[in-house]
Amino acid sequence: AGANLAGAYLARADLAGAYLAGAYLAGANLAGAYLARADLAGANLAGADLAGAIGVSEVDRKRAVS
Repeated sequence: AGANLAGAYLARADLAGAYLAGAYLAGANLAGAYLARADLAGANLAGADLAGAIGVSEVDRKRAVS
């Protein structure tokens, strides 16, 4: 299990290359965050705000909506 970052305010954070696999990011504010090369495999992104986030795959964006 990854880190519990539910509801965390990470807007505009530089998370390039961060290991966030399995992290609980439900409801997190990642608007404008730089996520290039970040490992989000298995991360819970339900309700996360990814507006303007850089380096986020379409798959991860769809997981944030669900």
